[in-house]
Amino acid sequence: MKIFYEKYAPQIDDIYKQMDHAYKESADAYDFVCNGCEDNCCNTHFFHHTHIEFGYLVIGLRQLPVYQQNRVIETAHQVCEKTQKQLASNERVWLLCPLNEQGKCNLYNYRPMICRLHGIAHELKFPGKPVQYTPGCNAFSQHFNTLKLNDYYTLDRTPHYKRMALLEQQFLKEYQINKRFKKTIAEMLILPWQDNDALFSTCFS
Repeated sequence: MKIFYEKYAPQIDDIYKQMDHAYKESADAYDFVCNGCEDNCCNTHFFHHTHIEFGYLVIGLRQLPVYQQNRVIETAHQVCEKTQKQLASNERVWLLCPLNEQGKCNLYNYRPMICRLHGIAHELKFPGKPVQYTPGCNAFSQHFNTLKLNDYYTLDRTPHYKRMALLEQQFLKEYQINKRFKKTIAEMLILPWQDNDALFSTCFS
């Protein structure tokens, strides 16, 4: 874990700072501020797909006092149990992220890129394919419809995704990981990361 912290954490932090800067530029251009709403992204059933962001989230979690770590993990177990029941009943999964306490994220500076970029309309550019445009959340769409803009201010996620993908590839190669990663925040938190090298030897093998 020490090697991960020294080698990869600074690079992830830099990518996140670039994401935050791009998001703020776009939000400022639209004069859009996320103040929370019924369509809260912290309730959305998001999957995250990078091992390296999981490792970074664990680093953040370890900064919390032990009692708070235990509370977060216990809440994560409860969220996972409720999620399985809702999925089994074909219900919409709409549960508050276990990191959210009183409307604030316990690990705001360590949150994954999907949490950082959600909300504002964006685009992705894949080689040899048309540009993929995606609308923002309901709150953003309602706000956007009230504006009179001559130009569409684009939040291009492509360079941020590319940087994260390259770093993920480097990480997977170094630790010889060939397993796909697809987990919610709650599922990440209940993995056996507490046991020293379990982060790599157990969770990723």
